[in-house]
Amino acid sequence: MKWQALRAAAVLGMSGLLITGCSDSEGAKPSDHPPAATAASAAAPSSAPSAEPVSARAQAAEKVKLAVEKRISADERQFGSGVNSPCSTSSPQMLTAKCKAAADATSDAAGLALTEIDGRQGFATLDSAARKLQTAVRTYETLGCATEPTAADTRTACLEPAAVIAQGFADLRGGANAGLAGK
Repeated sequence: MKWQALRAAAVLGMSGLLITGCSDSEGAKPSDHPPAATAASAAAPSSAPSAEPVSARAQAAEKVKLAVEKRISADERQFGSGVNSPCSTSSPQMLTAKCKAAADATSDAAGLALTEIDGRQGFATLDSAARKLQTAVRTYETLGCATEPTAADTRTACLEPAAVIAQGFADLRGGANAGLAGK
């Protein structure tokens, strides 16, 4: 029984040497072969970008996404989004103070997004969405849409900015997600 155990241990040991390639069949010494990392680094061009800037950019994108998402989620629970928003063009609240409150919240979320990205590269989609949203909110306010205007042309003019506001949280979220991809 002991003999079989010793024999099994010896076979396993030899198998390990064969599997790992530890062989001196060519008479080479281990110091004759450069370590794999050295060979790989010698083959890599010295002008290759380091992983550190990408890592810093990814960390910044994640920070922006988390901050924007936290704000969007809280406001979205309160005001809804898309067709569930009081600013939806199909909502009877589109021309009321309820939509104005949602517009203010989306504008504040857009402002937070712009503050978070603050000139960083890789956030073009989020920047564009936030600026478009703030423009729509200003237009909504300038037209007096929240005061239930009676003039047909004013009511019609309120449709476009209200639609942008209703979609605002989703657009900001999409922009934050695009930022993770550097877009």
